[in-house]
Amino acid sequence: MTARHGGGARAYADDVEDAMSDIRSSFEFDYEQALTLTGFGRFHYRLLALCGLIYANTAIGITVMSFVLPSATCDFRMTSEDKGWLTAAPMLGMVVGSYFWGCLADTKGRRIVLIAALLLDGTVGLLSTAAQIFPIFMFLRFINGFAITGAMGICFPYLGEFQPTAYREKILCWMELFWTLGIVVLPCIAWLIIPLPLQLGTAGGGVLFGSWNLFVALCAIPSLLLGLWLLSFPESPKFLIECGEPALALEILKDIYQTNTGRERNECPIVRLKESDRSNTIMETHNRSIRTFNIHDPKHMKILLPEIWEQTKALCSAEFRRNTLLACLIQFGITTSYYTLMIWFPELFGRYEEYEKRYPNATVSVCDVSSIVLESVNDTLVDDFCGTDIDTKVYWHTLLLGIACIPTSLWLPLCVHRLGAKFFLIFSLTVAGLVTVGLAYVGNSSQNLILSCIFEALTSMGISTVYCVMVDLFPTNLRVMAAAFSLTFGRCGALLGNILFGFLVDLNCFVPIVLFSIMLFGSAVLCFFLPDTGTTALQ
Repeated sequence: MTARHGGGARAYADDVEDAMSDIRSSFEFDYEQALTLTGFGRFHYRLLALCGLIYANTAIGITVMSFVLPSATCDFRMTSEDKGWLTAAPMLGMVVGSYFWGCLADTKGRRIVLIAALLLDGTVGLLSTAAQIFPIFMFLRFINGFAITGAMGICFPYLGEFQPTAYREKILCWMELFWTLGIVVLPCIAWLIIPLPLQLGTAGGGVLFGSWNLFVALCAIPSLLLGLWLLSFPESPKFLIECGEPALALEILKDIYQTNTGRERNECPIVRLKESDRSNTIMETHNRSIRTFNIHDPKHMKILLPEIWEQTKALCSAEFRRNTLLACLIQFGITTSYYTLMIWFPELFGRYEEYEKRYPNATVSVCDVSSIVLESVNDTLVDDFCGTDIDTKVYWHTLLLGIACIPTSLWLPLCVHRLGAKFFLIFSLTVAGLVTVGLAYVGNSSQNLILSCIFEALTSMGISTVYCVMVDLFPTNLRVMAAAFSLTFGRCGALLGNILFGFLVDLNCFVPIVLFSIMLFGSAVLCFFLPDTGTTALQ
């Protein structure tokens, strides 16, 4: 059956009719045919809402530190280098966690790993609010990064494996709008909470709980709620088929059919699913699903580890080596630039506001204003600038960053079938590279804000598009592993970027800005070599 991408509901109805005519005389259905017969409706919208909110929650979890930096400066007596290490801690957790969660998701399932990652993130996030010692707080944020990368790396494959071919790329592209939602909601929460005159305890008493602690706690709660909501959703049927459990996958597809059509399960035309053509060493040797092995059992781990290693080696095989290398390099370039600058934007906005208060109507670049913490003003070192009270303009400017993403968040899913994912990647990364160069030459806070908004809108769209493309680049048994592998490279870049920026922001911020622009241009060039996606059935 050839999927039609135009015509909306009529085209989809034609797809259903084609599926029925193609397989009317057969009792076995391949997965794409079965998905088409379940219809597209209420279940898919609920799943999009869930995965979208998970993605929005990851945006909050990753960027929450951008408001903690200026707010907690006094409590922890942080220097710029300390802030660099604090922003790097979650990134280091992501580096460690990406491959771990990927291995787990390809052996135990997408749903159970998503639940575990979300619950861990929420629990540790609440614990971090009570941390009174900087190294302990930094370690807990490391665990937060470790957990949140599991949710980010798996929600796209989990969502994509439920989508018919005709809808998959567009549905995945709508996830960008949810990321924008997270970027918009975060400064709103910060604006409401951080300015509150809340200060429980005293430094002498050993326990302090301020408004920024409450802000961190509130940002942790959605992870717990989403983890509990996910309990009501099924495992990916495509993953179950790959595990040798087509019967269980069939039951889930019947439930989807009932939810989408309102008919009884026994009316579902799907009688039997074709088993996976891919060989699985564990299934062949032990005649059982890979999901039934217990990772806490040493004997089972001896069986699982070789299979995990085989999957990892498969990513470097001749068949997938090119796509794996492209995905890793593109992720490295985008993520290094995006996550470093996104986390430091509120801090830079705050420094601009402080500088312009001291020198009204002065023309100064972002690199010059960043050195404010090293200069002397009226014979007083400006490194005494604490940052507990964030100027309200900083919240407004950060909110504008999120609002600026709304047009691109709508443009991507509405036009991805017409222009193609590669166009959006190349366009967004090229323009973002030019904008990054421009950041070094702005003359005031308004110009800095405009370029920052353009950078945020384009790079966030580029990152979401990469996740969409990843679903089509690799087969089911390697999909999450491949995403985890590339995310590991990306998080390594973000880790190095935040440490580098923390050290250089007060000394010579022109150097990291040039490096980030080069990475974005390089990623744009690499996107030319990506295969076209969105028109083939899931493998």
